[in-house]
Amino acid sequence: MKTKSVYMINGFLESGKSQFIAFTIAQNYFQIKGTTLLIVCEEGENEYSPELLAKSRTVMEVIENEEDFNPSHLSQLERKIKPDRIIIEYNGMWNFKNCKLPWNWKCEQQITLIDASTFTMFYTNMRSLLAEMIRNSEMIIFNRCDNVRDELPNFRRNIKAVNQVADVVFEDANGEIDEIFEEDLPYDLSKDEIVLDNQGYGIWYLDCMEHAERYIGKRLVMQCMVMHPDKFPKGYFIPGRMAMTCCADDMAFLGYACEYEGNEQFKDKEWVVVTATLTKEYFSDYKGEGPVLHAISVEKSKEPKDPVISFG
Repeated sequence: MKTKSVYMINGFLESGKSQFIAFTIAQNYFQIKGTTLLIVCEEGENEYSPELLAKSRTVMEVIENEEDFNPSHLSQLERKIKPDRIIIEYNGMWNFKNCKLPWNWKCEQQITLIDASTFTMFYTNMRSLLAEMIRNSEMIIFNRCDNVRDELPNFRRNIKAVNQVADVVFEDANGEIDEIFEEDLPYDLSKDEIVLDNQGYGIWYLDCMEHAERYIGKRLVMQCMVMHPDKFPKGYFIPGRMAMTCCADDMAFLGYACEYEGNEQFKDKEWVVVTATLTKEYFSDYKGEGPVLHAISVEKSKEPKDPVISFG
């Protein structure tokens, strides 16, 4: 059976999913040969016009109940429509962890749409559902950002805590917003030494992913837990912290490779204070360039009062 390309669009109700899909299939670049199957799992404010569906050779099928979104039913729709590609507008109130596709459906891209004006409410009250949506999304699009621009750096950190590699895009009424992360940091970048506390470590870790150049030439002091991954290069370890990315059951270890010849004397999960400089360089485990720490000193320490970091 031929593999079918799937494009998954998710987000809570009225987050702009239908508008995004309608705009996409109306573009000239989307007017490609063959039939598109559009599976709609909830009915929002914006419906798809028959004219648009006909022009774009799109056949829409609605699945109202979560139990009907299963490989067997989806395969029946494939046999019925015989599509060349599939777009799914997924219901934001269905736990994405339970999303199962037929074996021959390959998800080419997953995009999550978020209404910035309601993000704080959903992040506070439905964090687990939201985390499952964004965990494997290649792109997160925040729209309606006009009245919450001051909150955007924090929104971005919330997303990156769950999905570190996703592209995060912010849009207001005039289109995409550029350069919103700037200098919104809880420490002073003008100083030669930066001491990273609980909040500072999490924000530094995320910021360093894209702005490592800010920290080159600085002395970084951080209290961390030791980790020696299997098959890690000799002379390197990872000093890092545990972070709660969405709930108490969803923890991640966040840290960068650190060069230190005496690292073998420290056991995994042992607490240390690391003083280091940082470079951006090729590292095999990154499969490319990334932040690499070079320790000046590593000293044993007691476990901190709050061992799990925050991103607030």
